Amino acid sequence: MPFTPDNQLDLAFSAELIPTEVSKQLPAELHLRPLALTDYHRGHLSVLSVLTVVTDPGEDAWRVQFEALRAAPRTYYPIVIVDRPTDRIVAVGTVFVERKFLRGLGCVGHIEDIAVDKSQQGKKLGLRIIHALTAISENSGCYKTILNCSDSNIPFYEKCGFQKKENEMAKYAPTERAQTPRL
Repeated sequence: MPFTPDNQLDLAFSAELIPTEVSKQLPAELHLRPLALTDYHRGHLSVLSVLTVVTDPGEDAWRVQFEALRAAPRTYYPIVIVDRPTDRIVAVGTVFVERKFLRGLGCVGHIEDIAVDKSQQGKKLGLRIIHALTAISENSGCYKTILNCSDSNIPFYEKCGFQKKENEMAKYAPTERAQTPRL
């Protein structure tokens, strides 16, 4: 499949929000951009599967989720790195902006779902994704950017400028819950 330029894609947000200094650090065969409406076919879910089990909801449901993210302007910033020769996604990540009542009505950026295709690991693509998302967070006015990670990933995120702070807690919903949200 030939590479599809940004101006031919329906993007989640303006590509201008991604710092060019991060994009310039990628090899010429890779391209950093916002998630596009057609990225279901470029392997978006496949790359995410390096993190956990990913159930394929089908293209229609994937597009509904994409539109739901985009319907909350200035909140969700999903990005991808695309391999130009194959037009396939090789790395992904998202930052979402939480608006708060404290810190003078401040905002916090939450980095989520950082994943790099197994064939591309070790090429600093995760670092580039983190730098781009952190810049988007800071340029959105966030007073801090946070993320959760496993203990084994702490050294990587420290190299990205993050420091260990406090603890994460989780409570998972029962597995027999309804698949469709009730609210």
